Amino acid sequence: MPHKTSLVWFRRALRVTDNRALRTALAASESVVPVFVIDPAILKRPDTGERRVAFLWAGLRALDTELRQRGSALIVRCGEPAQELARLAEETGATALYYGQEYEPAGKARDQRVVEALRNLESVACRDHLLAEPESLATKAGTPYTVFTPYFRLWQEQAFLAPVAAPERIPTPQGIASEPLPESVSVLPAGERAAQEQLQGFARAALRAYDTERDFPALPGTSQLSAYLKLGMLSPRQALGAARQCREQLPVDRRAGVDAWVRQLAWRDFYYQILVHFPHVATGSFKPKFDALAWPNDPTLYAAWERGETGYPIVDAGMRQLAQTGTLHNRVRMIVASFLTKDLLCDWRLGERYFMQQLLDGDQAANNGGWQWAAGTGTDAQPYFRIFNPVSQGEKFDPDAQYVKLWCPELKRVPAKWAHKPWELSRNEQAAVNCVLGKDYPQRIVEHSEQRARALALYKMVAKEDEE
Repeated sequence: MPHKTSLVWFRRALRVTDNRALRTALAASESVVPVFVIDPAILKRPDTGERRVAFLWAGLRALDTELRQRGSALIVRCGEPAQELARLAEETGATALYYGQEYEPAGKARDQRVVEALRNLESVACRDHLLAEPESLATKAGTPYTVFTPYFRLWQEQAFLAPVAAPERIPTPQGIASEPLPESVSVLPAGERAAQEQLQGFARAALRAYDTERDFPALPGTSQLSAYLKLGMLSPRQALGAARQCREQLPVDRRAGVDAWVRQLAWRDFYYQILVHFPHVATGSFKPKFDALAWPNDPTLYAAWERGETGYPIVDAGMRQLAQTGTLHNRVRMIVASFLTKDLLCDWRLGERYFMQQLLDGDQAANNGGWQWAAGTGTDAQPYFRIFNPVSQGEKFDPDAQYVKLWCPELKRVPAKWAHKPWELSRNEQAAVNCVLGKDYPQRIVEHSEQRARALALYKMVAKEDEE
């Protein structure tokens, strides 16, 4: 074996099954030291969410259990990663470092510092977080894709590898000092076993109807797997493998649900390759001309949006769900994002940051891509004047008002016909259903048609300047 002892640095891939860094290290080493470094700098970042951190701690405890069942254990250190890994390498005599490839700008910079600090070790970055690597798919001109549809056509043609089983035994030296993991309570079961249970449950039920039910927030029509994919408790190969297995068991005319969900895995890869090839999106618009937008950023309007007190039920329901659970249905994410940017005229980066603070599945690439899509500043070919009407969106995707009544109980006695527009009830009708606007439920903070006109004028100023 080339190495007597190697470090396996866990960051996202919090699993022993289908873990390429772990597998590669085991194949090249007599023993391995699984390590996680708690970086105080990350914990102090303004976009680090408490729920996501609690989910991380729970996931690390589950990972430690899986490792111990195979004769190993997770070594935990706290401090600056380069310093802590160098110290651990010296303690253990490790001659190599294996870890998962990073894609976010901050993570790439951190990894470069680590490689430089451990220049006496062999450093091996293993590609493990995506199905298609950012540089693996390019246009005929050799440039990165900036439009999803042609990207997806090529993505579908790829022969992605199948997941591999967990190693039966993981030899690890004994007696290595480790710090305890912080205590926490996660709102979501953590670990690769919990991820597999969720994946298999989704494959048995909602996956088949994903294409028809995924947009309705009152239905259990989505996978609920994004948080597991974010921290690598589930690999994308495992997700794709389960989908393909389900698809093979279905007749041709019943495969649309599976195909629609696989398309979401491609969107995940697409947004990562945008972040890698166009790193300026981390702080600005994909289309730089929109950085000149003169957002009013009214703090009162923004605060009402954050609290879920805008007076628009589908928006308020979504923001309350997010604040209370750290989760948010994808259709509702689009609605509340469109409302913040196109109705309240607030910079999309304000919403992007708040989502990262709250979401269990907060992922820079996907979150940034989604917000820029909603704001009309991103890769999407749809013009900037796509503006969601919060009333018609609510009526279309929550027709019985089950979702808004769940998260806005003030509306529970309002008939579904009026639940998305309670202001159309007379004062007496509002009193009859215990939902008097301005007393029991907020008045609308803006009028959609007026704000739509203001948004179009705001964007047209930038578009006109660009044309000139």
